[in-house]
Amino acid sequence: MIPFHRLMPLTAAAAVLLAVATPALAQSGPVVDAPAGAAMGRTEGDVQVFKGLPYAAPPIGAARWAPPRPAPRWSGVKDANRFGPACFQPRSGPGSIYADDPGPMSEDCLSLNIWAPSGAHNLPVLVWIHGGALTAGSSNESIYDGGKLAKAGLVVVSINYRLGVFGYLAHPVLSAESPLGVSGNYGLLDQIEALRWVQRNIAAFGGDASNVTVAGQSAGGLSVLYLMASPPARGLFAKAIAESAYMISTPELKERRFGQDSAEASGLALAAKLHAPNVAALRAMDPAKLTQGAIAARFAPFGTIDGQILPRQLVETFDRGEQARVPVLAGFNSGEISALRVLAPPIPTLASTYEKTIRQQYGDLADAYLRLYPSANMEASIQAATRDALYGWTAERLARKQTQWGQPAYLYIFDHAIPAADEAGLHGFHAAELPYVFGTLSRTPPLWPKSPPTAAEATLSKAMIGYWSSFARTGAPRAAGEPDWPAFGPAGLFLAFQDTPRVGADLMPGMYAFNEEVVCRRRASGDQAWYWNVGLYSPPLPPKAAGC
Repeated sequence: MIPFHRLMPLTAAAAVLLAVATPALAQSGPVVDAPAGAAMGRTEGDVQVFKGLPYAAPPIGAARWAPPRPAPRWSGVKDANRFGPACFQPRSGPGSIYADDPGPMSEDCLSLNIWAPSGAHNLPVLVWIHGGALTAGSSNESIYDGGKLAKAGLVVVSINYRLGVFGYLAHPVLSAESPLGVSGNYGLLDQIEALRWVQRNIAAFGGDASNVTVAGQSAGGLSVLYLMASPPARGLFAKAIAESAYMISTPELKERRFGQDSAEASGLALAAKLHAPNVAALRAMDPAKLTQGAIAARFAPFGTIDGQILPRQLVETFDRGEQARVPVLAGFNSGEISALRVLAPPIPTLASTYEKTIRQQYGDLADAYLRLYPSANMEASIQAATRDALYGWTAERLARKQTQWGQPAYLYIFDHAIPAADEAGLHGFHAAELPYVFGTLSRTPPLWPKSPPTAAEATLSKAMIGYWSSFARTGAPRAAGEPDWPAFGPAGLFLAFQDTPRVGADLMPGMYAFNEEVVCRRRASGDQAWYWNVGLYSPPLPPKAAGC
């Protein structure tokens, strides 16, 4: 049980605190007195929910593009019944299945939310990092409601972090301001600060600070890889879940490498496009106008390889075993690109054009490419090639590397069919697993293909909640009444989420070896990135290199 003095009933014992509270606190709710301050949330069934808790000081004014600072203890009892504002981001385009209203936006957005079972004590903690290409998204999205996972015995934390130009701008002047001589990575530093807040405070909410799992999907999955690679994050989590992550090449702070401008050069170019003569002018810009200006200038937010926060390229970090050596659960979806067609090239009119281009671009690897991605169904092959280069290769590489360095790793593919998605050509689309993991099948965005309200759908969601919560609890994913999920191991075992979970071996034979060879050659050449320059979008592949 949470100690009585931390869950104070709203009686005379709390009168002094409540005297400075807002009128909204007149209604009763659970109050937790954490080191960060006292907060009143609400009870939803058997779960206590606390929203909008600040984990860092507002990154505004001179603190725009500075590492986050711990927030001082707040006074009084904080009303924790509303999500904090979303970090600044562009509004979703019309027609997107992911479009959802982020609500109010602010630079003062570094907050987190907590779901904990009533009476929680020393429970495992899952910290969720939302996706959105490091450009959009928020912890307030209803699909991320942590109630079902909390009922499964977890304390769930979801966080906001700085996005876009606010979270990932590097610039020589910002580097000069830093004691470490670096800039960029502010969104990643926010995530690290949130994990530090969890270490200091989560026991008050019934969580075990020594048993924290970081988890995320898409850009949240990429963030998990960054956290695993970042020395300042070491020791802040014990396990990691990466859903549809991508181990892509990342800009380096001062040097152009792998076909990418340095992060500082990109920052200088953005400032010029915004007609900002200096960093002071950038800091003075209206945040909404800065957001739109960065989008119009095609500023792409990524982490920065700076030798400090991110010491080296992710692939090299994992090759050297310098990442966090923790158990990992990782996977991807069969139809990742079906809803992300912008990442894939247009389909040629003729199969002969497709084959000719592949042979020109892939040279001695063209036969291997065409065996994996033949011209017989170009649309399916183009989507599969892009999926595998980004998500499939990453998931298997993560499983292989953690296994190599002595940690258990669990690989999955989400290949579940629902009629609404299949009718729209979105079988197993990017993020389709999320409402099953969170148990939020009825709380998806407006244009999201809806799962039918059947017992079979509920059963699959229950299984995924079971696997995810078991992994967070023990490091081994198990679900009642479902197959044991074996570790990847030497046999390359995995779990396929289809109508039901099924164990398999050697996922997509040849896929990993082919993409590993492509990335190895690009790394050796030093002048090609590895991300969505795949297939028909690929530059001529470098020749075979030593070690590849």
